[in-house]
Amino acid sequence: MHRSALSRRGFLLTTAGAGAVLGLAAGPAVAGTRPRPHRRPFGRYGSPAARRTPRTLYVDPHGRGDFTSVQAAVTAAEGPGWTLVLAPGTYRETVSVDADRTGATWIGAAEDPRDTVIVYDNAAGTPKPDGSGTYGTSGSATTTVRADGFTARRITFANDWLRADNPDFTGTQAVAIKVQGDRSAFHHCRFLGHQDTLYADTRDLGLFARQYYADCYVEGDVDFVFGRATAVYERCHFRTLLRTDLSGAPHGFVFAPSTAGANPRGYLVTRGRISSEAPDGYYKLARPWVPSSDTTARPMLTVRETHLGAGIDAVQPYANMRDAYPWQEQRFREYRNTGPGAAVTVPENRPRLSRAEAASHTREAYLGDWRPYDRHR
Repeated sequence: MHRSALSRRGFLLTTAGAGAVLGLAAGPAVAGTRPRPHRRPFGRYGSPAARRTPRTLYVDPHGRGDFTSVQAAVTAAEGPGWTLVLAPGTYRETVSVDADRTGATWIGAAEDPRDTVIVYDNAAGTPKPDGSGTYGTSGSATTTVRADGFTARRITFANDWLRADNPDFTGTQAVAIKVQGDRSAFHHCRFLGHQDTLYADTRDLGLFARQYYADCYVEGDVDFVFGRATAVYERCHFRTLLRTDLSGAPHGFVFAPSTAGANPRGYLVTRGRISSEAPDGYYKLARPWVPSSDTTARPMLTVRETHLGAGIDAVQPYANMRDAYPWQEQRFREYRNTGPGAAVTVPENRPRLSRAEAASHTREAYLGDWRPYDRHR
């Protein structure tokens, strides 16, 4: 069986992604941790006996912290400004951060984000235990963050629900994390899933939430980076997966922004790369998502100075999600990309920024007075 059809439940092999902390050489990542002894589970971040601050809590699945689950720590951390230090381990649970828990910081105590994993396996079509229906896309999220000012470092967020395990299943969206708050930052994190992995969104249509992803790794297949946030992805690696349930192209789409029409800033991908384990040309770079809840949306995506691997269809890199909202009428642009997936063979299919226009498509322009890139280099 091809590795893409294998369940991710298990340990991450030490050989996976050797030499590349955030990515993998081939095959999908596994949402587990490598067995490794940790004499100091919280590393340089203190411990319950030597607490860094009164508002620091320690989480360890083996019982050496204040809590053994992330959600238990979130529930205990009432109000703003709490820090959670997560010991290496696999936290199989769903986690929700309410809007009143602002200014929270989560730190993976290990230097490698593969060692600290929050994972569950709900899909949109998974029945709820109480019999009230299915979870839906938003409800499938392993982690949901509604609060403003959230920061995460060196953590893997994953959803390991697989189509291969559920061939007759409908509702195959399975979100690893849904982020809705303003000033949400992720440094050296990984996001693992298949369809709808990373949901970069807002709490409501009128909120233009800003989000920043630096040195992160994201993998999936269908619309696996999507939503209406103003989001900057800097030096991030996006990897498209092979689908064994399909015999031909396209296998999926990397981005599916749903930017509000009134929002002048959508998704910005800068100085990153897109690789693939699928055959050449089997993936589209993006398609616009105009949801039924906001038919005035004008999805916006700028990809600049990014290496597009051969997995991206260079001839037709964009597609429609619905014919009523053609991609040509949305705000898709590119600037100085490289790689075989960036080759301009049909110019009208590759809308590009001029040098003057590119000056307004920067992290500074998108994030305004919020400067998360000045910290945690």
